[in-house]
Amino acid sequence: MKIKFSEKIPKIEDDIKICMDDPYLNDLRGEFNSYSNQLKKLRKKLLKTNSSDEQSKIIKQIDSIAKKMENNQKQSVKVTKSRLKERKKKSKK
Repeated sequence: MKIKFSEKIPKIEDDIKICMDDPYLNDLRGEFNSYSNQLKKLRKKLLKTNSSDEQSKIIKQIDSIAKKMENNQKQSVKVTKSRLKERKKKSKK
């Protein structure tokens, strides 16, 4: 008997929802949102300034924040996968 792809989705979604309540993941999400807000402010600041030196500094800040966001997302993926593995092991027992 073949299982339809659509039948698998609810189980995965349930696992992800459970992981979403994880305090560490919530902290990572909060940090990501903070970085996102900082980028919005820097973008506005970049568009307003005419000084090339100031623009250069702002671009460096944007690059730094973008790297932090990327690392945040990588960590979030690792933790989510780990939590899903833990849930799978618990459900097998």
